[in-house]
Amino acid sequence: MATPRLSPSDRRRLIVAAARTVMLKSGLTGASLRDIAQAADVSVGTVTYHFRSVNEILQEVVTQESQGFYASVVAEARAAEDPRKGLRALMEPMFADTDTVREHWKIWADYWGLVGRRPEIASAYADQIRLWEDACTEVISQGVEAGVFNDVPPRETALKLAAYSDGIGVQRAQSVPSLDSERSITWMLEFASHLLGCEF
Repeated sequence: MATPRLSPSDRRRLIVAAARTVMLKSGLTGASLRDIAQAADVSVGTVTYHFRSVNEILQEVVTQESQGFYASVVAEARAAEDPRKGLRALMEPMFADTDTVREHWKIWADYWGLVGRRPEIASAYADQIRLWEDACTEVISQGVEAGVFNDVPPRETALKLAAYSDGIGVQRAQSVPSLDSERSITWMLEFASHLLGCEF
């Protein structure tokens, strides 16, 4: 029986999914077009037909990782009536003890290391990978307006929380033994309490 022919968009998704698998195994800089093509069970020519370079594939992996990982988290946070519940909904899933979370932080730790050496690869995608920070800004704004949180600048405070969570996430990606899921969440909530002047 013949294999069904995939549409161009489905073929791109297949290649990106294969690239994610390769990048988790070899690191973002360790993936070659040949490796990605082999994992996707397509020719190198098929990969280069859809993507101009490994960098373009990498950017697509990172964008989809951000959108896929945070979509439900952000939706739950925005739907919460209490801003404190909204922030908890944003923070707790980021450090759950699951393979999905561990893979997410491995990709991000590799990506930030790469961007540190080659900042130009991040510029076109900066807005698309800040979904969590944008949602956090909205929730903090609601909390400030409702008098639940301290009168803080929402965007700046969201950036502080994002920076702190990124630090914890990178430590988790390095498998620091004493930093488990429960402690990571506790630290995030403690820091949020310190910044916003309320208990979570």
